[in-house]
Amino acid sequence: MRLAFITLHYKNLDDTLGLLASLSHCQIPKGTEVSIYIVDNEGSEDLVAEIKKFKNAIPLVPGKNLGFAAGNNLGLKKAMADGNEILIAINNDTLAPKDLVKQIIASPINEASVGAVGGLIYFAPGYEFKEDYKNKDKGKVVWFAGGSFDWDNILGPNAHVDEVDRGQFKNIEDTDFITGATLITRADVLKKVGFFDENYFMYLEDVDLCHRMRLAGYRLVFDPKIKLSHKVARSSGIGSPLNDYFITRNRLYFGLKYARLRTKFALVREALRFLVSGRPTQKAAVIDFFTLKLGRGTYL
Repeated sequence: MRLAFITLHYKNLDDTLGLLASLSHCQIPKGTEVSIYIVDNEGSEDLVAEIKKFKNAIPLVPGKNLGFAAGNNLGLKKAMADGNEILIAINNDTLAPKDLVKQIIASPINEASVGAVGGLIYFAPGYEFKEDYKNKDKGKVVWFAGGSFDWDNILGPNAHVDEVDRGQFKNIEDTDFITGATLITRADVLKKVGFFDENYFMYLEDVDLCHRMRLAGYRLVFDPKIKLSHKVARSSGIGSPLNDYFITRNRLYFGLKYARLRTKFALVREALRFLVSGRPTQKAAVIDFFTLKLGRGTYL
């Protein structure tokens, strides 16, 4: 079995090297080949030099910042061309436990009915949204444990955020979507449903891909035996102008693409309100959407 991790590098070299180090310590079952594809969205000479220290690490240098969707697509397509069967899009600010590869292989990812699998993702200690956790609980605070998509508001909130894992996550369950922070899929699934929609650039492209998998008849599965930790919002920052712009624009794109008619009208009304009284980033996002400036847009 051939398995590939695809991660994007954009600044925060220590994060990327931390991920690579954690993956290099994973236990690899007999008969399994693991490759790590690093898409360098920054063009960092330091990164290319450091990557050489890691076995099976393959740098891909596009020459510009492709964003999350196109950057991952570059890595996914290369990994598939190289014959990898299981593909894992993973954020560079995550950390993998030693049993990650073993748990991925043991998960339902090889079931024909399953399009993608996601694991139980914790806030890395010190990156929690709240500050009132006991020291013994840090590292066990949940960031992702599946999710239910809110079709009325076009939002995909992670389930069980801020809960402390005290052993309550035991069962494999179906979920509406899987976060792109660690999305496990197969080459045959992507050949059928396509890759990340590059009109998003970043944010909601993972939900879009998951929705297309469900439309194609695949199940999406949350497997709590797969565990990782995540330094949340290191690249773009929750609540930042960058975050505000892409969430605003991409909600419009996703909603007008897939939502029911009533929700589409609500999104257009909201967009008009943003044009009149919204934040500058919201106004820019709405203008870019309706003038078809998608992908990278004009904000960057």
